[in-house]
Amino acid sequence: MGTVKVDLHRKDREFHAAYALDNAEGVKLLLADYQKFVSRKRCGDYAAVEVLIDIHKAIELAGLTDRQRQAIELVYFGELTQAEAGERMGIAKDAVSHLLNRASESLADIYYYWAGHGEGYTTGGRIDG
Repeated sequence: MGTVKVDLHRKDREFHAAYALDNAEGVKLLLADYQKFVSRKRCGDYAAVEVLIDIHKAIELAGLTDRQRQAIELVYFGELTQAEAGERMGIAKDAVSHLLNRASESLADIYYYWAGHGEGYTTGGRIDG
């Protein structure tokens, strides 16, 4: 009988390849998939639970302004368009975009710090080693 080789790190590699969290664009991709992780959590996916916990912890640690938090909550968690979020916030769509860009940069700094301190993340969208 042959030996079955199980790749225990496949999901981690796929996650890190999809989301380069040490830059704002990777963070935006992760936030855009927020509801996907919520759905996976409901199906019992513990890795999705960890991702969601980390997203909220990063938001807590990033020193975001109230407006940046509100923009994230409306656009990514509440699934509104930037224009709809702007209407709710009483600002233009471009201002929402600016808030999300600055927030994503701050969140990327948190993920970059975590990667450098062995907290389970890597830089550049890849797993080293």
